[in-house]
Amino acid sequence: MSPLPALRRPTILVADDSPQNIELLSRVLGQDYRIKVATSGDKALKIVYSDEPPDLVLLDIMMPDLSGHEVCRRMKANPDRRRIPVIFVTAMSTIEDEALGLSLGAVDYITKPISPPLVQARVRTHLALYDQSRELERMVAQRTSELVATRQQIIRRLGRAAEYKDNETGNHVVRMSHIARLVAQQAGMGPEAVQLVFQAAAMHDVGKIGVPDHILLKPGPLTDEERQIMRRHPQIGADILGKHDNELLAAARTIALTHHERWDGTGYPQGLQGEQIPIFGRIVALADVFDALMTRRPYKPAFSAQQSLAIMADERGKHFDPTLLDCFFAQQFEILRIMNLYADERGTVSDAA
Repeated sequence: MSPLPALRRPTILVADDSPQNIELLSRVLGQDYRIKVATSGDKALKIVYSDEPPDLVLLDIMMPDLSGHEVCRRMKANPDRRRIPVIFVTAMSTIEDEALGLSLGAVDYITKPISPPLVQARVRTHLALYDQSRELERMVAQRTSELVATRQQIIRRLGRAAEYKDNETGNHVVRMSHIARLVAQQAGMGPEAVQLVFQAAAMHDVGKIGVPDHILLKPGPLTDEERQIMRRHPQIGADILGKHDNELLAAARTIALTHHERWDGTGYPQGLQGEQIPIFGRIVALADVFDALMTRRPYKPAFSAQQSLAIMADERGKHFDPTLLDCFFAQQFEILRIMNLYADERGTVSDAA
């Protein structure tokens, strides 16, 4: 068998306190693999935890400082290194010794004195299995990423569907999603929660799909009956989205249902008050109202930034959570930049989302 090209050679770590054993294994495997050596358990772990870990470890059991068993145990306890295959190569040859080694996570057990063809075959087999495992993990990760991206696109498209019902809003869902993200960050939420509110906020008005156009696009004040119909859209949105175990869709449903609740309890559809309102709903309420103030709607002109900020401030403790309103004002310059960046005459939802 001809040697593998140097750049494609897997790396084998030979960990043994006997120079003779290291020399023998290096000679047996050196033609096809890059060899790293360690004469103690501590040195073996340093190589395993380095930036260039080995693809497979041949591990003696009886070594100074740390035994091979302890080295294997620590490797398997480390999420970043536990998948590296370990083969014990040892003079400890009882059935109990072999059972212990395999129970610690080793993939194989070779007794000394070694048979070179056996070592070569076992190493080749376990490297092939390791390569297959890594490729499978890569494919699963890629597929998971694709599913997440697809789900996010569905969220955006449903948000766009609601937007088509009210075409004066332009990039509304883009701007308010970014505003919600900024408020969540300022409130100290972690990166996963921030990303969740950013993605799910686009679905806040999906229930408007169920509101008749003559009400949604009416240029003047709504009658009491029309107002009651309009106020159904949060529940319609929640019904469209349904109840899910999926975190993103569950967050989208919560936002759709609660973004018109008010801090003082006078909102709709449930009349929730204060912290009864889920925090995602409270955050999106800020973003939604501010963008509505700043943009032209069938029933109102666009207000200036100064007017809009003053109205927001007046709603402290009434419409808005005071603490989150402080977070909003702490980000007001970045929020105004977002408003300008995604103004309706620029860009599209797909460009910005």
